[in-house]
Amino acid sequence: MLPTKAVIPVAGLGTRFLPATKVIPKEMLTIVDRPTIQYIVEEVVASGIKEVVLVTASGKSAIEDHFDYSFELETFLAQKGKLDLLNEVRHISRLIEVVSVRQKEPLGLGHAVQVTEQVIGDQPFVVCLGDDLVESEEPCVYQMLKVFEKYQEAVVAVQEVAEEDVRRYGIAEGKEVEPGVYQVERIIEKPEPGMTKSRLAVIGRYILRPEIYDCLKRTLPGIGGEIQLTDALDTLRTERSLYAYKFKGKRFDAGDKLGYLQATVHLALDHPDLGHAFKKYLKEIVARL
Repeated sequence: MLPTKAVIPVAGLGTRFLPATKVIPKEMLTIVDRPTIQYIVEEVVASGIKEVVLVTASGKSAIEDHFDYSFELETFLAQKGKLDLLNEVRHISRLIEVVSVRQKEPLGLGHAVQVTEQVIGDQPFVVCLGDDLVESEEPCVYQMLKVFEKYQEAVVAVQEVAEEDVRRYGIAEGKEVEPGVYQVERIIEKPEPGMTKSRLAVIGRYILRPEIYDCLKRTLPGIGGEIQLTDALDTLRTERSLYAYKFKGKRFDAGDKLGYLQATVHLALDHPDLGHAFKKYLKEIVARL
């Protein structure tokens, strides 16, 4: 059985982008001409997912509104003959079915996943973090679904990071069972130097089985006093298999200011309407440096 639902936690305060995120959800910050969250939703839709479960908090209604039908806007665009924009707006509202669940306290990613249990039930599901954008020929989630289909066990996406960056991530240790696929033997959240030799960093893409909910209920608060999904996954791998998949593609940390700018430049260069002019502009900038 393959997942048909994706959980996207969007309850964070976005403090790294203040003051821009004082009233605007960080997931609605625009990269070129789309909010960050739309890139994530389009990835899961392209991977065959039928429903998105947003884990929200107070002040996040703009995200739900973005994927909702807007009669006034569509009527205005139709009357003005702006058919390209009308089609784009309709595309957004028809992308996917969206369900919202409230995370009433900021208790970490593990807790954000835990509050979706009543909506997800006893089926496998995808988790995507809105901070991580992955550009790839084949959607990252779709790549992972093929691994899940083969092993029928939880899968986390990983990439190799520099030694000095290991302490910023959840790190997976394990043996490679086929090219790019590892059976996880330990997974540790933000290890201190010397605690691991692995450089396989977990990024914001997961395919989980419903057993993760029981593991989360048994997980005590960890780093930052939060319930860490990484800790629950480390429990899960002692009770059944857990796999790490080194995805094909380029990942951007859009939750970091530098990563956000890098994503903007990269995606602008690939934009069908803006790419050529933007590339010319960048060359002019570089020539003046």
